[in-house]
Amino acid sequence: MPDDGQEALDAYSAVVTAVASAVLPSVASLTVHTRRGDGGGSASVITSDGYLLTSAHVVAGAGSAEATFTDGTSVAADVAGRDELSDLAVLKARGSVPAPDPMGLAGSVTAGIVSGLGRSLPTRNGRVVDEVIQTDAALNPGNSGGVLADSRGRMVGVSTAVAGVGLGLAVPINASTHKIIAALMHTGRVRRAWLGIAGAHVSVPPAVADKLGTRQGLQVASVVPGSPAAKAGVRRGDIVVSVDGQRVVTATAIQQLMVEDAIARRIEMTVWRNGALVDVFVVPRELAD
Repeated sequence: MPDDGQEALDAYSAVVTAVASAVLPSVASLTVHTRRGDGGGSASVITSDGYLLTSAHVVAGAGSAEATFTDGTSVAADVAGRDELSDLAVLKARGSVPAPDPMGLAGSVTAGIVSGLGRSLPTRNGRVVDEVIQTDAALNPGNSGGVLADSRGRMVGVSTAVAGVGLGLAVPINASTHKIIAALMHTGRVRRAWLGIAGAHVSVPPAVADKLGTRQGLQVASVVPGSPAAKAGVRRGDIVVSVDGQRVVTATAIQQLMVEDAIARRIEMTVWRNGALVDVFVVPRELAD
């Protein structure tokens, strides 16, 4: 009788081998030189004219890197743009590169399962990377910037950090990160809006929840003096209900709305204050580095 376990293992191995064979030619090992010393990581070719995608922390403090592909060829690549808040960076090769393949993997292949979705990864700037993917595929030194692919070879994330023993995190490839990558390629930077508030996710009393239509809210813990929120009259203790017509209950939800087109635009913010809904109008400024 057939060994079902062995057949399943063979099928799994075949998938991993097929994906690796298809994508490895477009994946590079990066060597980075900075004042603090040498480092490394991985990157993947994403366009035919020589753009590569990696993690921002891999090229921190560097203006260029050397990309070495699996066929042994190497090319110098300049840092076209990096965004610490998403931990993504784009490089531009100075010479020819292999054909792009959106199904990238790191130069060495590890496999595993996705064990969590929608996590948030705090950054040193006090912001968070949204919708981070958690996987038990091993994340080893040099894998940062490598691309996480699914069993059909589709790019789903860029490896960014170790979450614990046997767990790694990857920045997702989605509509938001596509915009970030495009901005880095075209202008070298990502512009974001800033309100100047810090808040905490709270549960609201039932009587308040009935009026708000939600049992969750974002209570303002602090307002930066002189910030757009302060000038608009937002107060500590306010519970934010909506921003720019979008219901928000977390700091991450507000962060997702603070995109380039929100800069210098008059935006309505609705808060619950002293038993009543209050509308304030805020004009976000550009977030400084």
